[in-house]
Amino acid sequence: MSRRSDTFGLNVTIRKWLEENPKFPIQPYTPPTPEELREAVPSLTARQLRLGLVNKGITPSQVVAALELLPSGRAKDTALIEWEYATTFQRTHALVALIGAVLGLTGEQIDKMWNSALSL
Repeated sequence: MSRRSDTFGLNVTIRKWLEENPKFPIQPYTPPTPEELREAVPSLTARQLRLGLVNKGITPSQVVAALELLPSGRAKDTALIEWEYATTFQRTHALVALIGAVLGLTGEQIDKMWNSALSL
């Protein structure tokens, strides 16, 4: 926010430039989508993710059991390998969405757990 009474920082320079360039198109602010916010969230270590799940009452064995319910094949094998051997997890990674869906978690519930786990 810039006020005409602000006389410090870039406010004066920006207002002057805008006055000199009145046809410059200024786009209205569009808040980021939930998916854009999720892409910006830092990754979690495997430890943080597992502790975050445990803090929400979900055990690692429940996650493995959920993954075991997937149909046999490459996708299941990949998910199990990712769960067991990945050292970090991105919020927007397909495995996170898959585990959340199998466990009946909403995107908002995962976001809340994720943000709590960042401090672990």
